[in-house]
Amino acid sequence: MSNHVKQCINHCYTAPVRKNASVRGKRTAAEPPALDTIAVAALSVIDEEGPEALSFRAVAQRLDVSHATVFRRCGDFDGLLNACADHLATQLPRVPQDTDWAAATEARFTALYEVLVRHPGLAALRAGHAWWGPELLSRLVEPQLAQSIAAGMAPAAAVRVYRRLYLLTLGAVAFVDHRDEKRALTTARTALAALDPEEFPVLTGQRDVVLPALTDHRVYYDALRQLIRAAAAEHLG
Repeated sequence: MSNHVKQCINHCYTAPVRKNASVRGKRTAAEPPALDTIAVAALSVIDEEGPEALSFRAVAQRLDVSHATVFRRCGDFDGLLNACADHLATQLPRVPQDTDWAAATEARFTALYEVLVRHPGLAALRAGHAWWGPELLSRLVEPQLAQSIAAGMAPAAAVRVYRRLYLLTLGAVAFVDHRDEKRALTTARTALAALDPEEFPVLTGQRDVVLPALTDHRVYYDALRQLIRAAAAEHLG
């Protein structure tokens, strides 16, 4: 990540302190847990036990409430995932619109990547589902599209560029669990060692090159900058 982007993120990071961010907040017996509190509990289940462990019952146990209470608050499982995604989106910076387009774009998507890298289980659960939460829309989607159009892109081009950057980010997060890079490398090394060298000569013969790239964050940062430069050259002259 460039120093310019780091400074931009540090300057405009405005994630609020949420009053209901603790898993076990103070409330009366008749008061249902706030949606944000449910999201924190759900994320703790995903991060600590794996995405397959998430359920209304698992969240309810962490909050000392009935699973029906959690269900009514969320509506359905997608509602629970939406709450988790929007809770994480509060960690994204509100980049000033007068920031240089390339720097602002890199700052927004770098922040998204770094948030999702810390919670890969949620990204896996959200696969195939659009993220329509108000925090994500207001901190990432709307300002990125608006700034792209203001910089000179046609609306259709702005949407295409956004989609490329977004899909790159989700793909990079889904590829490997960066929270335990040693384990990820061990798993990959074992898989490569089991391959037939005659059938997979490059993968087996170049393991020392293949393995480090799996957990190297620079692969994402370099690809992000390449897409940003290409978009600027194509649409902004």
